[in-house]
Amino acid sequence: MTAHTILTKLHGRVAADVPRWAVRTAYAITLTTLPSCIWRIAGINLGAPLLEHNSSAPGSPEAPHVFDGGWWYVIGLSVFSEALAFLSFGLVARWGEVWPNWMPGLRGRRVPVLAAVIPAGLGSLVLLIFPYALTMVAFDMKITGEPLGLVIHGWQSVAFWIAYAPLVAWGPLLAVLTVHYYRRRRSARPPAVDSRQTGAALTG
Repeated sequence: MTAHTILTKLHGRVAADVPRWAVRTAYAITLTTLPSCIWRIAGINLGAPLLEHNSSAPGSPEAPHVFDGGWWYVIGLSVFSEALAFLSFGLVARWGEVWPNWMPGLRGRRVPVLAAVIPAGLGSLVLLIFPYALTMVAFDMKITGEPLGLVIHGWQSVAFWIAYAPLVAWGPLLAVLTVHYYRRRRSARPPAVDSRQTGAALTG
């Protein structure tokens, strides 16, 4: 089984008339969240030396107090963010245009354009918080203005920014893909038929 076949099984068949750059953009979106997920799980849950820990027990809920929650919160946040990023494939895959067969009552029906565009568009706007959030992190503060308490030095700082900087691109990439989806779906609709012209043709 080739890598292309495995990826196709994961995200589904690409819709008709979707250019290659759009598919690559969807892949890029999923990759924007992956480094930060790995950093959180490795640094906080597994106690890797990616930051200064406040406890002698690596990976314990008390080490360190960067995220408001225990190990389960870090795992849940990582899974949730990656799942959200994966939804961008709905803008290029067939299941983003026709409801899948496993959805009773909707299976086989076309997905309304705005049903995909509105959530994706709002999501791209919300994701623009990342440039602001990372700017606050640079000053050791949360987005609320409270002290962050993240202690990193030297190569740890480099690793942190390599992991989190890609999140800045998530919102803009999703916005580009959303606009393309809207324009592609609208242009694919059959032209409206003027009933007056149809009536005249029948009577003529």
